[in-house]
Amino acid sequence: MLRTSLALGGAVLLVPRTFAAVAVPEDRKYTDQLGWTIGPQIYSFNRFPFDEAIKKVAASGATHFEQYAGQKVTRDVNLNVGPDLLKPENKDALKRVKDLLNEYGCKMCAVGVCPADRRHFEFATEFGISVLNCEPGFDKISEVGKLAEEFKINVGLHNHPKASIYWDPEIVLAQLKDASPRIGACCDTGHWLRSGLNPLECVKKLKGKIVSFHIKDLKQDGNNLNADCPLGQGAVGIVDVMKEVATYNIKIPFSIEFEAAWDNNVPQMTESIRFFDATAKQIVSAKG
Repeated sequence: MLRTSLALGGAVLLVPRTFAAVAVPEDRKYTDQLGWTIGPQIYSFNRFPFDEAIKKVAASGATHFEQYAGQKVTRDVNLNVGPDLLKPENKDALKRVKDLLNEYGCKMCAVGVCPADRRHFEFATEFGISVLNCEPGFDKISEVGKLAEEFKINVGLHNHPKASIYWDPEIVLAQLKDASPRIGACCDTGHWLRSGLNPLECVKKLKGKIVSFHIKDLKQDGNNLNADCPLGQGAVGIVDVMKEVATYNIKIPFSIEFEAAWDNNVPQMTESIRFFDATAKQIVSAKG
């Protein structure tokens, strides 16, 4: 927690400074112990500009989140939170975004799903982002690897549902065979399930190659498994996935996507984050 000092008769009193609207769950310390971060993929709040969405991130109990590049800064600023912020003429908008991050005590831990080009690496560098989640063409893997090495930023190959380019982990593994070690897998648990794959088995196949997660859960909707629900209430097997990843001892960001109840899904996001932290507590406690 940041502190400010007050001089009282020559003495200095350290006064805790709390951030606006942030109530971090008590169990977050267990997620931290596992080397993970947890928070929304801010695309979950894509009906709102950044200055309103960041309030929802904080209200859900998150201090980390994944940005997506199609979100306006404010309703009055017709500029996306993305590489264009770095243009000199947009310095005021850039400052506004950074001020909002400071005000709410939040940090961008990833950006996606976005192009893996130099502009987005520069954007990631500006905000201290550690991972770009992308879907580059197979013929671009070498080029992306060179950028990843240059900027020292990881790249997660993200899986949308079948038949998107990286829908199957076997495809991802084939592309990673000769790629830079900074390129790995961004594991989207919900999209695996939508593709008829077992998320836990997909995770096991990608052991040693995982750099990030889009973690979501799905429940039955008629004849289809395609309705988003809070973590732990669907068919993905979130607990088993988390337990498996915990054995890998990797420090990675987990981003929750909740693509439903678009106008007010903070309750579901909050519930999901608390479930994740509580599961992390179970995992850490089981280790003794």
